[in-house]
Amino acid sequence: MPALTLIQQPESAQMATFEGYVRQVFPRASFAAWMDWGEWNEDYRALALVADAEIIANVSLTRMNLHLQGETVRAWQLGAVGVLPSWRGRGLSRQLMEAALTMTSSDPVLLFANAKVRDFYPRFGFAPCTTATFVADHACDPDDCPAPSLPAEAPTTRELIHHLAESGVTSTGRFGASGYGRTLTWYLANRWVPDPRQLDPQTLVFCRTEGDCLVLDDILAAKPFDLGAGLPRLINAPIRSIRFGFTPELWWRQDCKVGTDDDAHLFVRGFAPAAPQRFPVLART
Repeated sequence: MPALTLIQQPESAQMATFEGYVRQVFPRASFAAWMDWGEWNEDYRALALVADAEIIANVSLTRMNLHLQGETVRAWQLGAVGVLPSWRGRGLSRQLMEAALTMTSSDPVLLFANAKVRDFYPRFGFAPCTTATFVADHACDPDDCPAPSLPAEAPTTRELIHHLAESGVTSTGRFGASGYGRTLTWYLANRWVPDPRQLDPQTLVFCRTEGDCLVLDDILAAKPFDLGAGLPRLINAPIRSIRFGFTPELWWRQDCKVGTDDDAHLFVRGFAPAAPQRFPVLART
């Protein structure tokens, strides 16, 4: 019978076991660099089923502050439930979800699922929630003084990320979060997003370009600033539009085209965010 095990800030042997499991279930993802950086702390918990010293199934729980229409609440975000192929079909996913929801108690919980399991989470009291897209038409040319990139491998970069994510201005107050710096560094450790650009000593922008569109994944800043004035320093070729990875009501007061993100399958339990909303992409687990 598999044993239910809570993994918190694992030791070296547990790290290797956990990474081996991840590589089998989520081949594109890795925790190795993230763990080597010391990013796993008490806010991230892995609830695992273990058989013969091997992790056969897992769900992660991340503690974070949610910002909902000006109110801050303590909440949880669940990661994807994973089961080794040879153990699937034995009810392990249900066992993990029941254990995870016992841990979260009555606190608000959110998760992002993949399209194949959208029918699974409503069985546990989760409601589907539409995620919006926000795109602004905005023509802009690059500046002669581009904002430098800060290497994610540098501890000083990650320290700044944690500081700003914890105490800075939230990217959105409609449905956002704070204190998710270690989720953000996981994306950096996997090289799924470029290194942050530093507009000033206390302002980091996570962005990239796709054709003539600037994709703004996230903003970490100690205080509000004029985003429009900073855009030329974030690009190296002219752009004609901006796509936001968060609800941009705090940073962009000009018109945005609002659509529906059919690839973001958000489920919530114990609360209902106001629409339209886009939970920050780099705060998702």
